[in-house]
Amino acid sequence: MKNTALTHIHESLGAKMVPFAGYNMPVQYEGINTEHETVRKNVGVFDVSHMGEFYLKGKNALALIQKVTSNDASVLIDGKVQYSCLPNADGGIVDDLLVYRIKEDEYLLVVNASNIEKDWNWISQHNDLGVEMTNSSDEFSLLAVQGPLAAEALQSLTEINLSEMKYYTFNIGNFAGKENVIVSATGYTGSGGFELYIKNEDAESVWNAIFKAGAKYGIKPIGLAARDTLRLEMGFCLYGNDINDTTSPIEAGLGWITKFTKDFVNAEEIKRQKEEGVTKKLVAFEITEKGIPRHGYEIVNENGEIIGEVTSGTMSPSLKKGIGLGYVTKEYAKRGTQIFIQVRKKAIPAVVVRLPFYKG
Repeated sequence: MKNTALTHIHESLGAKMVPFAGYNMPVQYEGINTEHETVRKNVGVFDVSHMGEFYLKGKNALALIQKVTSNDASVLIDGKVQYSCLPNADGGIVDDLLVYRIKEDEYLLVVNASNIEKDWNWISQHNDLGVEMTNSSDEFSLLAVQGPLAAEALQSLTEINLSEMKYYTFNIGNFAGKENVIVSATGYTGSGGFELYIKNEDAESVWNAIFKAGAKYGIKPIGLAARDTLRLEMGFCLYGNDINDTTSPIEAGLGWITKFTKDFVNAEEIKRQKEEGVTKKLVAFEITEKGIPRHGYEIVNENGEIIGEVTSGTMSPSLKKGIGLGYVTKEYAKRGTQIFIQVRKKAIPAVVVRLPFYKG
C-alpha cells in the first residue's frame, strides 16, 4: 500500500484511513455530512495525490492524443483543460481523463488512480509517432481545494488572479512560495475551486500554508467519502462504477465529449451507436419514498422485471433523499419515467430526472 506525501498529516488529524487504488487514503475526518456541507458552503481540501499524471511531448503529441481520446483536443489553447475519455477497441472505455495543453508540443494527461498502469500501456501501445511520454504520477501531489470560498481562501498565496480564472483553465506559477505549481480551475464537486499540482517535497509546506490562509474561511480537510457524495449530486461519472471497459461513451451520456470531426480508436463503431441508438442508457434517478440505492442494486419495472442496475447511489446530504445513477433499457430512460429500485426484498419507487441533482 502506497502512502501520499501527506499520509502522516491525515493520520495526525484522526482521519479514518482506507485502502483505495493501491494507496492509503483518508475516507473521512469529522463525518461525511459535515464534510460535504463544508464544501458546498465554504471550502474544503482533498488530498487526491493518488491520481496519475502523464506528460506527452513532441511535434506529434497532439496527433497521439487525437488518436487515443474521444474529444477534439485540437481546439485546446495554452492554459486550457479538456474532459475526455480513452475508448477501447470493443466499444467500452479504458478511462476518463483530463487533457491539459501546456504549450503547442506539450500536454499533461491526468488519469484515474486505479487505471494508471492500464492507461499508460494503452497509450504507449498506440504511440507509433515518436512522442516522448513520461509517467510523473509518483512525483506529484494533488490537492483539490473546493467550495465557493476557495478563491478568497487561496488568493493571498499567489499572484495568479484566481477570481478571474474560468472553469477548465489553468495557470503555472508561484503558489505558497513554491515555483511551477499548476493551479487548475477544475474539480469533482460542482462547488467551484481549484486543483493544485505540487511536487511531493513541497506538499506539506503548501498544505500548511493553505490551512493557515484559509482559517478565517472555515477551511477543513475532506475525505474521499464526501468527494463521492459531492460528485454524485452533480451526476459526474465515476470510473469503475458508472463507466468501465464495457460501457460505451454513448450509453454513458458522454456523446458531448465524443467528436467525429477526427479519427480515433473505434470511432466508426461509436459513431454507429450514436446514429442508430443504443439498447441501454445511463440515467439519473431520485427515490420518491424512503430508501437508499446502492451500487449493484437491481432496477425493475412496475411488473418486477429487471430493466437495469444501479451503478452509483447514496443518500444525498444536500437534498436529504436517495439519489443514484444506473443503466436501464432505453424505453425507461426518458425523464419522468417511474422505475423501481430493488432494496433487499422491496421495490422502492423512483423517477428518472435531469442532472445535476444539486442545483446550488
